[in-house]
This record gives sequence, C-alpha cells and structure tokens, in this order.
Amino acid sequence: MELERYGHPRVVITGLAALTPLGTFPAFWEGIKAGRSGIRRIRSFDASHLNVQIAGEVDFNPTDYLDFKEARRMARASQMAQAAARMAMQDAGLTYEVLEAETERVAVSIGTAQGGYEVASHSNVEYKLSGRKPNPFALINALPNMPGHYVSCETHATGPLLTVVTGCASSTHSIGEGMEMIRQGRADVVFAGGVEALIQDYVLAALDAMTALATGYNDNPEAASRPFDADRCGFAYSEGAAMLVLESLEHALKRSARIYAEALGWGASADAFHVTAPDSEGKGAQKAIRRALEDARLNPEDIDYINAHGTSTKLNDAIETLAIKRVFGGYAYKVPVSSTKSMIGHCLGGSGAIEAVVSVMALVEQVAPPTINYTTPDPECDLDYVPNAARDLKIGAILSNSFGFGGQNACLVLGRI
Repeated sequence: MELERYGHPRVVITGLAALTPLGTFPAFWEGIKAGRSGIRRIRSFDASHLNVQIAGEVDFNPTDYLDFKEARRMARASQMAQAAARMAMQDAGLTYEVLEAETERVAVSIGTAQGGYEVASHSNVEYKLSGRKPNPFALINALPNMPGHYVSCETHATGPLLTVVTGCASSTHSIGEGMEMIRQGRADVVFAGGVEALIQDYVLAALDAMTALATGYNDNPEAASRPFDADRCGFAYSEGAAMLVLESLEHALKRSARIYAEALGWGASADAFHVTAPDSEGKGAQKAIRRALEDARLNPEDIDYINAHGTSTKLNDAIETLAIKRVFGGYAYKVPVSSTKSMIGHCLGGSGAIEAVVSVMALVEQVAPPTINYTTPDPECDLDYVPNAARDLKIGAILSNSFGFGGQNACLVLGRI
C-alpha cells in the first residue's frame, strides 16, 4: 500500500467519537440511519419565557468522564471536548502509554464558534449583582481555546495545538488543518474535531431576534428542522461534540490500527460579503467545494454522496443548492445530497465534526443518511435530498460542506481506503 499520495503522507481516520442529541457514537449513527430526531423541548432550564422553547440537548453528565473538582471549573464545551477525546482515543485503540511515548508527535486541532462563553457571562452577571470578586477560573475557562487545552491534557499531546474559530465551519476547518499537520510532517497523530455547548436563554433569544430559528414548533419539536423543504423557516439550535483520530497511514499500519476511511482533501474560502447572509451566488461556497476537490485530485463526478451544510434556513439551503449545481453541473441531479441537521439540529462550530463522523460511517456501511421532515418540494431546491429514509448506496468518496457566519466556508472530501 502506497504510504504517500501526491508527495505527502496519506491521512487516515482511525478513531471516532460523538456526543449528540441522539446519544454517543455508535448509537448516534444508528439514530441517524433510522431517521430519528433529537430535537426536544428544552429541559436544562425553564424556557417558558422564550418564543422558541426547543433545542437539541445532549444527555451528558461530565462526572461520567471527568473528576468532579476539575469538571466544575470547566465550561461545558471543554467538558464535552475532553470526554469526546477520551472516547475517540479508546475507539482508535490508543493508550495513554502509547500517546505519552510519542507525545511530541501527537497534535490537537479543535473547532468552536463560541467556546465557554457562558462561564464569562454568568460570572459577569454575578459580579455586577453581588460585587464579590469574580471566580478566578471564569475568564480563563471562557476562552475558546480551552477545549483544545483540555483535549491536549487528556491525550498527552505536546505537538501543535490549534483552535479554529470560523463560525459554523470551525470543526470542518479544524479537521482540514489537522490533515495539514500530518501532511507537513509536524505530527503522526492528530485529535481533530469540534464542540459547541451553549444552550442558554440569551443565545436562543438572540438567534430568534435574528430570525434564524425555526418558530412555531414548540409542540412539535421533531418537525422543526426541515432542510430543503419549501416550508422550512429556520434551524433548530443544538449542542454537541465530535472527535476524529487522524493518523498518517504509515503510523496506523505500524500499530495495526483499524482504518475507517481516508481524508483525501479539504478546501476553505471566504465570501467577503455579509456577516450572516451567504453570498447570493454562492461564490464562496463554490470556491471551497472546488478547492476541496482539487486538493483531493478528484472530479465532481467522483463524488458519490454530499453531506450538506443544510441548515433549514430559506437562504442557506437555496444557495447551497445553487453552489452544488454550479460546481457539479448536470451531475448535481444524480448525486444524493442530505442534511444530518434535519435530525440533530445545528450546533454551529461542532456541526462539521459531527457530520464528518456521519460521512465516515456512510463510507464504511455504504449508506446515505436521510433528510427527514422533507414533505414539500421547493422549486429552488431541486436536487435528490434522500428524503425521509436512508438509502443503500455504493459510495467511494464523499463531500461534506460547512458554511458559517461571516462567510467562512470549509469542505472535506473523504474516501474509502
């Protein structure tokens, strides 16, 4: 087996982990295949004062994974990221002894949009109301790079440590940067992924004020997220984390690791257009897709399935559809496209990594996940969205899209090894 591809080490995926509204991996993947929704009425606080009272919450007890004293100081995003790293390490068959022995060749690349913002917010309110000294850990643990710090401690990684903050594209971007660390010879193993964990009333209220959230579904939350459907009206906000273990093929073979898939390429771009709205021609999205395909040395016709960004907003879904058609031409009508967010909602910076896990398993099991809640076709969204039921499909390569606030775009191409 060739250890290099086009002059650089081949990058493979040997470990997977996810914390989602549908549970942890692999139960999460079974829920995706079955087309189940993880969107529910909010349980973590009283949301009765909000217009939108639903979200994709993760059933997560940090003390199942972390020491109580340590966990209580950490933001929820850091707790979930560290737990995901531990699960990914176990799934990859890596031990603390192995990682410690290779510590300088182990790296971390984590994406998040908001990090531990709630820690700073709560500390700020408490300080203003009480006048007492702020919690000495609040400012530090609110920083967006703290999930990466805790992952590095968990995995004994003293190689490069990177935090990517590119909105909803953050964790797709982080996986791409993790690939580059291996390609450039700076690491043999990279824990790459992302996290978002900020289901707070002020966040939901702000997103609702932006008209970004699906409204009118408090009594029917499972139907709220309906990507590409004519009746879509916004996304279902959620939380979640996912971690992938990336390795050079040479390193994986030396330790006889199970290999799920190969990371073939990635691409990124900026719209340079608007803080929330995508470019009306989808030019930024097109560039990211084309760059990912070029990096993978593949043609559009080599892609067998597209895991869409598919947020369930009016603008995003129509423009992503347009971008796919501009890049893929007539073949766009032949390649299945679906949105995992129909089932677990949109967890912003954590979404891309979760969707990467879905894409890897789609390759492994040769099945295209469904887009649920698809009932009314939209003339602007006229592709094959794998409506409502998973589909057995011969898949050699997958494109996974992430397009974020601020016009920041990232795409991955994954393939069978």
